[in-house]
Amino acid sequence: MLLSGGVDSAVALKRLCDAGHDVTAFYLKIWLEDDLAFLGDCPWNADLGYVREICVQLNIPFEVVPLQREYFDRVVTAAIAELKAGRTPSPDIHCNALVKFGAFYDTIDDSFGQVATGHYARIDRHNGRSQLCCAPDPVKDQTYFLAKLRQDQLARACFPIGDLQKSQVRAIAESANLPPKNRKDSQGICFLGKISYRDFVRSYLGEKPGRIVHQADGAILGRHRGLWFHTIGQRQGLGLSGGPWYVARKDMDANTLFVTKQRAEKPELRYEFDIADMHWINDPPDPGSGLTCKLRHGPERQVCEVRKSPDPGCLRVHLEIGERAIAAGQYAILYQDDVCLGCGVMQ
Repeated sequence: MLLSGGVDSAVALKRLCDAGHDVTAFYLKIWLEDDLAFLGDCPWNADLGYVREICVQLNIPFEVVPLQREYFDRVVTAAIAELKAGRTPSPDIHCNALVKFGAFYDTIDDSFGQVATGHYARIDRHNGRSQLCCAPDPVKDQTYFLAKLRQDQLARACFPIGDLQKSQVRAIAESANLPPKNRKDSQGICFLGKISYRDFVRSYLGEKPGRIVHQADGAILGRHRGLWFHTIGQRQGLGLSGGPWYVARKDMDANTLFVTKQRAEKPELRYEFDIADMHWINDPPDPGSGLTCKLRHGPERQVCEVRKSPDPGCLRVHLEIGERAIAAGQYAILYQDDVCLGCGVMQ
């Protein structure tokens, strides 16, 4: 069992224990406090304190597995490269595929039959194949972050709370008096903890000031400190008066950030975009309609059609309802009913 110190993985462990499984708990240490100590304290000691309390209460052995180097090499370096290129990375998707269900699998070899986590998702297994299915709680469903898992990874994965609503998880934690029963859910990128995303980006890429321009009329509204601090659709952190303002476009060559008053100016909706680097959990679906997609983590899914793109190696996604914030580098996750089919990187 991968324990984070939060309520979800604690309840997942409790359910495994109640079902009579022979369980060992592991805490993955991926915080970058050695590299980023000057930015402030990392909370991994607090997390580990909760892990210890949970395991003592449930009488479960646990180990700490240091995977900082693997995380940096497989996830952080790619995120930095994407930011530098003006794209929006998805480190949590890579963390699951390359670290939690990747490097950690390599660490334990075949010593354990299954690896359980506190993710909100379900696995349907039949005929030797695994389907990744949505959790019944659409707000908490985490298939978005698991969509790059392979068949061999899903074959060993276990999601003990995937059939529960968040309210049910909280109720179980309260009833069992689990140590993190009142702990708030973590927010943001998994390896940063209390370190701000802006400080993390600045530590690796520095600052590169440039103009902020009103897309509608070309008026210069202010200055940004680096395009890599901003993503398409962003509203917070622009430092502009008279808003709300939204990031509409980034011109990397001119080092210019274009913004818009989204609702007032009604910028053109995008109904089509290409995805590349496709990953299918099972066989690719037949081209055409009958699919939905998520463009970000959350309950919203859009009806879409997926067809071949004129651009070799890409597929073209056509949305039934347009979208304004298409951020290159982020993932589009495709679904058929409640089955997660796979994903591709938005271009």
